[in-house]
Amino acid sequence: MKHGDNAPQTPATRFLQQHRVAHTNHLYAYEEHGGTSVSSRELNVPEHEVVKTLVMEDENARPLIVLMHGDLKVSTKELARQIATKKVAPCKPEDAHRHTGYLVGGCSPFGTKKNLPVYVEKTILDLPRIYINGGRRGFLVGIDPRELVRILSPMVVEVGRPD
Repeated sequence: MKHGDNAPQTPATRFLQQHRVAHTNHLYAYEEHGGTSVSSRELNVPEHEVVKTLVMEDENARPLIVLMHGDLKVSTKELARQIATKKVAPCKPEDAHRHTGYLVGGCSPFGTKKNLPVYVEKTILDLPRIYINGGRRGFLVGIDPRELVRILSPMVVEVGRPD
């Protein structure tokens, strides 16, 4: 794990700086399809504290972001019920890129190309610190999860299921 000063400037880090969010930068060797198990191992933090940024869409192809613990998956059926829509499913990688400006594996909820609704798993807000994508593959930022509420105004949901 590398910390630091030589971290990339991304739309996400610029967004965090504009909103005066204290954060730490964490670079690691990205592995294709490695997911949060790789990043948690490389950062030496519990996978539960690594937060996935999932770009999904409803039945009308309206995009949305779901923030979920790395060691849990999203019950899309329960999410659809809680947000009062018929269906929610993951976006295709090219659609996620078009909506966010980020490549899959490097999606951040901060500084997205379009202003998307954000949903956060309730228990993420109970953690003292989370590690979330900083806008590039192999790059996470560490922040206080209360900052998510302040700068993104997410809707809190309870849709996490064991992976």
